[in-house]
Amino acid sequence: MCLSVPAKIVKILPDHMAAVCIDGVSLEISIALIDELDVGDHVLVHVGYALVKIDPIEAKRTLELLQELGSTGQELRP
Repeated sequence: MCLSVPAKIVKILPDHMAAVCIDGVSLEISIALIDELDVGDHVLVHVGYALVKIDPIEAKRTLELLQELGSTGQELRP
């Protein structure tokens, strides 16, 4: 099973990289696959790559669903 997670761009870095925040966790990802990103944009991240730009409301709702799923104590299964 593949999972992509919403992240907010907090800084555009050189070499097609960006600093992002995922639910309070900061990390650097590649933004080479997406044109025209700005600080404040939301993207879906999978294995260190931004795959697509998404709506901030969609990003918030997806993170809420992932947190809800995590709080159930149940394992994710394909």
